[in-house]
Amino acid sequence: MATITHGETAERLRRGMAAGVLSFPLTTFDAGGDVDLEAFRAHVRGQIAAGPGALFPCCGTGEFFSLTEEEYEHLVTVAVEEAAGAVPVVAGTGYGWAQAARFAAAAERAGADALLLLPPYLVEAPQRGVEEHVRRVAASTALPIIVYQRAQVRFAVSSVPGLAAIPNVIGVKDGHCDLDRLQRLRLAAPDHWLFFNGAATAEMQARAYRSIGVPAYSSAVHAFAPEIAKSFFTALHADDHARVDRLLEEFYVPLVELRDKGTGYAVSLIKAAARLRGANTGPVRAPLAEPEPEHLAALDELLGTGLALVGADR
Repeated sequence: MATITHGETAERLRRGMAAGVLSFPLTTFDAGGDVDLEAFRAHVRGQIAAGPGALFPCCGTGEFFSLTEEEYEHLVTVAVEEAAGAVPVVAGTGYGWAQAARFAAAAERAGADALLLLPPYLVEAPQRGVEEHVRRVAASTALPIIVYQRAQVRFAVSSVPGLAAIPNVIGVKDGHCDLDRLQRLRLAAPDHWLFFNGAATAEMQARAYRSIGVPAYSSAVHAFAPEIAKSFFTALHADDHARVDRLLEEFYVPLVELRDKGTGYAVSLIKAAARLRGANTGPVRAPLAEPEPEHLAALDELLGTGLALVGADR
C-alpha cells in the first residue's frame, strides 16, 4: 500500500475544512458507564452521513480525559471503520508527552489519519518547554499532528520556526479567540499549515475568524443537530448575513447562555441534547455531571426552536 505523506493528509483536511464543519463525536457509554461501541458506531455513522469536513473522535467533546488506552483504541478503530476513507479521521491525544505518545501509538494502530494534540494536563510551562513537548510527541509517531492552543497553552510567534521545523506538525486549532495574536501566528506560519477555530461554540466567532483568513471551525452543535450546523455553515459561506444573524440570535446565543449556567456544560449539555433527539449516547463520565433538570427543560425548548429554524424534525 502506498504511503500517504503528511502534505497529502493536510491537503485532504484542507479540502474537507472548506466543504463542511469539523465533527467532534460524543463518546457513548451505557447505563453502567462502560463504553458502548455499537452505540458509538451508530452515532459516528450519523455524523458522517451529515457530511462533515473531517471526524475528530476522542477529543474534548468525546471525553478523551476519561478514557483508558484500550477504550480509546477501540473507539478510534470504529471511527476509522465507519469513515472508510470518506472523511479524514483525526484522533485526540494528550496529557504529558509520554502518555500522549502511547495514545498516539494506539491511534496509529487504529488507522487514524492524524492527531489533535490537546494541551498537557494542568501544568503551565515556558514556550521552550511547550515546544519540546510537541517535539517529543511528534517524534513518537508517523502521524501528522495538529496542535491545540487553549487554556494554559498559547503559542508565541517566536515558537513558530521551532514548531515548523517538526516535519509532522501540520497546523493549529485555536481556542483562545485572540484574533490579533492568531493573525500573527498565521502570517508567520508555513503556507501549508492548517488553522481552524476551536472555540467552545465556534459559530459565535466564525465570522470574525473568517475575516482573518481562518474560515474552518469545529462544531459541537453538529454532534446533536447537524441540520442546524450545516445550515449555519452554508449561510456563513454564502454571506447570507440575515440568516446567520437569525440563527445566532434565536439559537446559538441562547445555547451559549445556557451552556454558561453550569460547569462542564460544554460537554454534558451537548450530550444531553443528543439524547433529547433519541441518540443512545448514555451519560457523561465523572468528573462531569448531568445538567440540572431546569436546564434540560430549557435545552429541550431551545432544540425545538433551532430545528424549526432550519425546517428539521425533532
